[in-house]
Amino acid sequence: MSNQVHVIVGTGPLGMAIMRELKRRGVERIRMVNRNGRLSEATAVEVARGDASQLAEAVALCKDAAVVYHCAHPGYTNWPTEFPGLTRGIMAGATAAGAKLIYGDNLYMYGQQKQPLTENLPHLATGKKGQTRAQMAEELLLAHQSGKARVAIGRASDFYGPGVKQSSLGERVFGFALSGKPVSLLGNLDMPHTYTYIDDFARGLVTLAQEDRALGGVWHIPSANTLTTREMLTLIFEELGSTRKISTLSRGMVTMIGLFHPMLRELKEVLYEFEHPFILDHSKFEAAFGPQTTTPHVEAIRHTVRWFKETMQEQRAQ
Repeated sequence: MSNQVHVIVGTGPLGMAIMRELKRRGVERIRMVNRNGRLSEATAVEVARGDASQLAEAVALCKDAAVVYHCAHPGYTNWPTEFPGLTRGIMAGATAAGAKLIYGDNLYMYGQQKQPLTENLPHLATGKKGQTRAQMAEELLLAHQSGKARVAIGRASDFYGPGVKQSSLGERVFGFALSGKPVSLLGNLDMPHTYTYIDDFARGLVTLAQEDRALGGVWHIPSANTLTTREMLTLIFEELGSTRKISTLSRGMVTMIGLFHPMLRELKEVLYEFEHPFILDHSKFEAAFGPQTTTPHVEAIRHTVRWFKETMQEQRAQ
């Protein structure tokens, strides 16, 4: 892998975590792609500026790639209108290069289920974002089946970790706690909920890229043991050495505030994740590729707290 170009489209938390994992595995030629040609941190990789939703640009951005990682996404409220075109562009770029396409997906397409989530469940999403995710995954798999592309899809649950701010365990938990504010969450804190550490998500996607037998399949990326959200908060407070007040938003409150807050209005579609048990089953991945090492939540939380502390200190110094 070290002499091949690995193209990472999208330089948010997942793209940066994949870059770190590739470097850890000795990959030397890494091209990061975004719209402004800059990274949030200094690192010795190629950075390319472009719009991967434009087919000609996507082909140029993916030139000479052996693997293309799809980690890009439009603004949360724009998924139905912009996400499918972006995904088609990235697929066109990977196809033109003859590269594998590894797509970092989430779990919205399954909708509300009454059992742990496995890869063979039907797509029951009734909301726009879940249906958009389902549509894109189906298009990618059909392209693989037709021989047009070489695709593997890796799915993870709500993730957290260094760089992750826009998440249920992001800024409104870690950032607020470090600022002395009440942490803010959705739903029932006592429901079991799988949370995926961002570096574990990246590790799983890079493993899929290395395994030809992963192609054509959907794979749930291994996560650390499932806890309740309240248990996760307890671990976070233990790492901080102090507790914080907890603020939760019920469905009724989300509906009311969502009248004036576009992001909360959009989140109402997936509130079921936080009102009922939401457990990710990754046994298929381990049956195919062997037992996987995941980062214990205690360790992952330690890294995440450190990142938020350092980031806040840098912001204060500016």
